[in-house]
Amino acid sequence: MARKLLLTLLIVALLIELALTGGAFFAREFTLKQFGVGLTAETSFLGYIVGWTLLFVSLVCGLAIWQVWQRKRGFQNLCYLLSLWWIGIGIGIYIAFGKPDNLVLDSLKGLLLLILTNRTLADRRML
Repeated sequence: MARKLLLTLLIVALLIELALTGGAFFAREFTLKQFGVGLTAETSFLGYIVGWTLLFVSLVCGLAIWQVWQRKRGFQNLCYLLSLWWIGIGIGIYIAFGKPDNLVLDSLKGLLLLILTNRTLADRRML
């Protein structure tokens, strides 16, 4: 059961990351406006760089989904990496910018991923 929940969480996270990636590449002005940033040459460049970072995170998330789906050994490494990434982003944005919505969304997603990864490992060891 934990494995199914882990896969569901990873798939939802991948869809969110891909939507943000698409926004960063193809709807940069709209995406920046959502964060209260105007479009200038500098912010456009920064949005492009963020898009590549989000694409990398999406690829890592996709690889984690594949590893969990295939029951590969070592799947937990990518899941732990992603959970620490999202927890760190949530806490960092909250501390730097005082936005609690990112703290809740990203850190909660990371914490759930951490818990479900541990639970999946525990279930796997029992078998």
